[in-house]
Amino acid sequence: MDWTADIEAAATRISTHVVRTPVMGVAGFGLNFPVRMKLEQLQHTGTFKARGAFNTLLKNDVPAAGLVAASGGNHGAAVAYAARALGHPAHIFVPEMAGPSKISLIRSTGAELTVVPGEYVNALEQARAYETASGAMQIHAYDAVDTVAGQGTCMAEWQNQGLEADTVLIAVGGGGLIAGALAWLQGARRVVAVEPETSCALHSALAAGAPVDVEVSGIAANALGARRIGDICFGLAQAHLGDSVLVSDDAIGAAQKALWQERRLLVEPAGATALAALMSGAYVPEPGERVAVLVCGANVAPDPFEAR
Repeated sequence: MDWTADIEAAATRISTHVVRTPVMGVAGFGLNFPVRMKLEQLQHTGTFKARGAFNTLLKNDVPAAGLVAASGGNHGAAVAYAARALGHPAHIFVPEMAGPSKISLIRSTGAELTVVPGEYVNALEQARAYETASGAMQIHAYDAVDTVAGQGTCMAEWQNQGLEADTVLIAVGGGGLIAGALAWLQGARRVVAVEPETSCALHSALAAGAPVDVEVSGIAANALGARRIGDICFGLAQAHLGDSVLVSDDAIGAAQKALWQERRLLVEPAGATALAALMSGAYVPEPGERVAVLVCGANVAPDPFEAR
């Protein structure tokens, strides 16, 4: 398929509905080289996922029954936000592990919300049953062409903003964001996948030669806790991925803390995961290698202002 054309069309389609998020070059974080960052946590609902949600809704005819989505939290918030903006009803299914902050964010959109015991896969099972029973349109969190094309607009936008990097580090859960980046770049820059040691669907799939089920846990599991990598991401990773590295929960927490203490950037663990690879030494650039980090999520738990 022509990913370049699809992503360019998506960028045009969603341009008036999403934020053109800022970029910055920073020093610090205990590193002896500068890092370029794109602050996608400043996107609507705090993550890149609004891009895929708006692209899907604007490209397709939405039935009267509206939309249904299963989510660890962030995708559900994005679908609910886009649905409200475009005048569609939405029913979102999330697991309990999504946490109170993300659950509250979804509720604030006015969408119907069902909280499911268990993990993302359990929410997906119920969302599929609801889709069959109601006729609602399912928006997959990561393994759908329109979702991936929408997420690909993030990397296309970054390039248009003058990205100067040989290597881009991207956190991975189900693979929608990194799939979009790989689809746009197609090997033009080195892309490194960064996953928690305890939620590593892509890393495990690459080792096995095919997508496999993995156990998920850890501080970033409510955003990066996909039990199986998406088929679209896996295919693109086999063709174009530069490297795949794992980081510990301690490393993610240290990067999250550093982003706040050094730059006053408040991000959730998933949003700090790519930087954790550099700070922990899981990824060590070659001398002179220019590196960039995609900061992808802002929905910290608990919400620091909810009790006020």
